Amino acid sequence: MRAVVQRAGHSFVEVNDQVVGEINKGLVVFLGVGADDEEEDCSYLADKISGLRIFEDSSGKMNLSIKDTGGQILCVSQFTLYGDCRKGRRPSFIGAAAPEKAAYLYEKLCEMLREKGLKVETGQFQAKMKVKVDNDGPVTILLDSKKHF
Repeated sequence: MRAVVQRAGHSFVEVNDQVVGEINKGLVVFLGVGADDEEEDCSYLADKISGLRIFEDSSGKMNLSIKDTGGQILCVSQFTLYGDCRKGRRPSFIGAAAPEKAAYLYEKLCEMLREKGLKVETGQFQAKMKVKVDNDGPVTILLDSKKHF
């Protein structure tokens, strides 16, 4: 599983000009599910995302997690995180999970984050979405449950 995590202010997702998920302050998580991912990958990312200390404390240091700040999470599925552009110019998505598996694991990750006491808003799986992110900092972190980076 791969995640692009951005510290954000007001952010939202639209589908057909309708807002389907919205947060005021917290994290926007773009999530890609790989073909070989399982529930253990969800658990790893839920722990990592909920404990990631990328919010500033009173001294201005990145020392607080989303749990510490009471922020929210906007989680958006994005299979293109598994786009492989090493050959040619057109990405190959062979490393991405099939839609049924990806949908299940995407929902599972959101459920695990909620079980940690976090408010989680979502996009709409397999929909064409417009995502507005107010990237704060900017702070953007890449996570991979297989620890490829």
